[in-house]
Amino acid sequence: MKLSKPTMIVFWISLILGILALLATLVTIPVLSQYAFWVLFVGFVLLVLGNTMKGM
Repeated sequence: MKLSKPTMIVFWISLILGILALLATLVTIPVLSQYAFWVLFVGFVLLVLGNTMKGM
């Protein structure tokens, strides 16, 4: 499997999702706190797709 580096926008979106999920577990954010795991999961999947798919 050949990996490529993700584009900057994919990296920043996944980083922001990860930070939001972390904050949602530490501080109660009305909409986000109950979905913190899934927000982190989506950010991780986006980062993995950015590494495995060329040009994403």
